Amino acid sequence: MTREDHLLVIIAEECNEVAQRATKALRFGLEEVQPGQEQNNSLRILGELADLLTAFDMLIEESAVMGRANLDACKVLVEMRNAKRAKIEKFLLLSAECGRLA
Repeated sequence: MTREDHLLVIIAEECNEVAQRATKALRFGLEEVQPGQEQNNSLRILGELADLLTAFDMLIEESAVMGRANLDACKVLVEMRNAKRAKIEKFLLLSAECGRLA
């Protein structure tokens, strides 16, 4: 396994951990503190997201994503995030129009 492979495995694992924490928050609320934990679900989601972004940053630093031009990769990432934000907003409106979003 290469370093790149290992980082990709970590990214996949962290995606799952973000998803798990988000579903816990849906079931029990963002402010719920799971027994034996010190942080609420909101802070735990942030922690898992930080772990994911750190692994992704390391992958970019490895030049495995978007070639060796890290600044270009960051610019592309910002553009992708802005496009995703617009898409999410569009579908939030559609969901509200369908009566599924309060």
